[in-house]
Amino acid sequence: MGWRDRFGLRRARKKGKARFDRAAEDSDIRTLIDFAKSRTGVEFFVEPETFATSTTAVAVAHDGEWTRRRVGSPDVIRKVARDLAAPVYDVQIVGYPQRMRAWTERNKRGLSLDD
Repeated sequence: MGWRDRFGLRRARKKGKARFDRAAEDSDIRTLIDFAKSRTGVEFFVEPETFATSTTAVAVAHDGEWTRRRVGSPDVIRKVARDLAAPVYDVQIVGYPQRMRAWTERNKRGLSLDD
């Protein structure tokens, strides 16, 4: 397997539909991996593809901090999660964790100009 298709993105692109969004890149996967390695208790939540975007994944740390990136297909993020020994969930089945919503709310208030 070559470096350019290290995470199986080329294969995932062939299966996808035409959309307005850009395709997943190695840098997207690398960002998720770096996030998971630099935080504790990271879980991945797979979001389904839509007409406008390809499959995305949200990495959520133990404190609720999160990041979302394109992954091309659920198989790509499952492989990454397996390599990192991190759990991966389908967001349509389990939903988003409360700690993610709480973190977003805390940080939204922190950025408000009204405070």
